[in-house]
Amino acid sequence: MKQHKQLYITLLVLMLLSVTTVSFAQNEEGERPANSKFKEPVTRLWINTYGNIRLTDRLFWIAQTHFRFQESATTPFLGKPAQIYNRHAISYLFSKKFVMSLGGVLRVNFNTKDEIQNEKSAVPEWRIWHQYQFATPFPHMMMYHRLRIEHRWTKGYQPDSEYIFRNRWRYMFKLKIPLNKPKLGTKTLYLSPEAELIMQSGRAVIDSPMEDLRLHTSLGYIINPRLTVATGLMYSMGQELPAGYIYNQKLTLRAHIYFAPDWRKVKDKLPIIHLDD
Repeated sequence: MKQHKQLYITLLVLMLLSVTTVSFAQNEEGERPANSKFKEPVTRLWINTYGNIRLTDRLFWIAQTHFRFQESATTPFLGKPAQIYNRHAISYLFSKKFVMSLGGVLRVNFNTKDEIQNEKSAVPEWRIWHQYQFATPFPHMMMYHRLRIEHRWTKGYQPDSEYIFRNRWRYMFKLKIPLNKPKLGTKTLYLSPEAELIMQSGRAVIDSPMEDLRLHTSLGYIINPRLTVATGLMYSMGQELPAGYIYNQKLTLRAHIYFAPDWRKVKDKLPIIHLDD
């Protein structure tokens, strides 16, 4: 466990150092706006599936698919498709309290403008990601710390747009609190508040290191150890990449399905472990 704590501290220090090295440049005229600008919140709907498919005693296949929608001029939340998200990885279980993952992402981004002229309607986005998750059990709840680092290639919708490379540095703190039982288990209703800070760095990041701050609370129900459902509401805000003084705001309804099949023989199965999304 001491090695796990040292790894956690090392990763956190590296993340902070990477973020603080981002330069905050002025424009060519040396002028900056007098005040920050906050845009009106945009409403979104996310339908997310999270699979933790057990392969061996220590190896898991993470298979996640997200369908994301964004408001249109006439319809809030479920207005038009915004992204289709496929995240996969192989996870290695070090202990009941620590798991590490490595994999890739293909995300299709859809142009959500009301009128599209001389632009592409959709573009792919590619990522490599690795994650380090720590779970701490308490008598009546679970606490999670998650460090996720993503290396991403994105492009705009213009026909001549080229890929740009950025790193994302993500830290999430999360609780799972049972409501109708003293402990988490089958047929348990639970409350799960979480906060996640997403920073970014790269040559294209001039004065916008804070990509997103997400505050999310969900209400979930554990049907059995292999299937859980949840729904919640998330508020987020973050800086626009080309203009750090502009902050986007988003209000997102989220629906989650967690499934964890285990195809090993019964005699080979270990006790339930503390894994989450």
